[in-house]
Amino acid sequence: MFNYSGKVVAVTGASSGLGKQMAEGFAQNGADLVLLARRVERLEASAKEWAEKYGVKVLPVACDVTDTASIEAAVAAVEGEFGHCEVIVNCAGGEKGTGTPLMNFNDSDWDFTLNLDLKSVYMMTKAFTNLMERAMQAGKQSYGRVINIASIYGLVGNTAIPTIAYHASKGAVVNFTRGAAAELATKGITVNCICPGYFYTELTTATLESDYFQAFAKQSVPMQRYGKEGELNSAALFFGAEESSYVTGQSIAIDGGYTCC
Repeated sequence: MFNYSGKVVAVTGASSGLGKQMAEGFAQNGADLVLLARRVERLEASAKEWAEKYGVKVLPVACDVTDTASIEAAVAAVEGEFGHCEVIVNCAGGEKGTGTPLMNFNDSDWDFTLNLDLKSVYMMTKAFTNLMERAMQAGKQSYGRVINIASIYGLVGNTAIPTIAYHASKGAVVNFTRGAAAELATKGITVNCICPGYFYTELTTATLESDYFQAFAKQSVPMQRYGKEGELNSAALFFGAEESSYVTGQSIAIDGGYTCC
């Protein structure tokens, strides 16, 4: 099960962090990759490394997930290179205003976060599911998978740090997943969502290793630690697999138990 040989997996936000980790996880299981991000030089480095290491095809594509023209160009590049795409992982994101209380939150930071974390998911899903449908009609692929990356903050509030726009956008991604899953259920395309907890990445390691957050882990996370590199990959592989054809509209928290208590 979960052999991705001959399948194409596109991942946004693939230049670093969880997007890069999941992309490599798919490559390890034989998938050809489309790496999407703005920092194309990072994508090119990963593409060279993984093509040699795993024997897969890797297409790096510069893409701004908030820009329609950039998304259309990325889809055209994928269609031209492979002709099909079985999986799109919507992992790109970012936020502004973290640490600012709701009553003082800046409207422009709200708009920035919802545009990058929510509207981009809609835009990428729309573009890539259209590609999937065209490819299925042409007999180039037999199924499609959309995997949205939300957050535990899309499921619960938090007392660690104010981040109201992030809560709003990620909660919307969770329910966008349900709505899109219902609409696409008869087209052979499933839509599911992963809600990561706190994970070590190049951007978060210094913060998570601070005394405050180490104490926070021991108090708030039943496993008393944060997520390590690769611990998100199995959920992505499951949701993206051909065998997971009856799983749609679901959200799973990968959080060491944070949301269970």
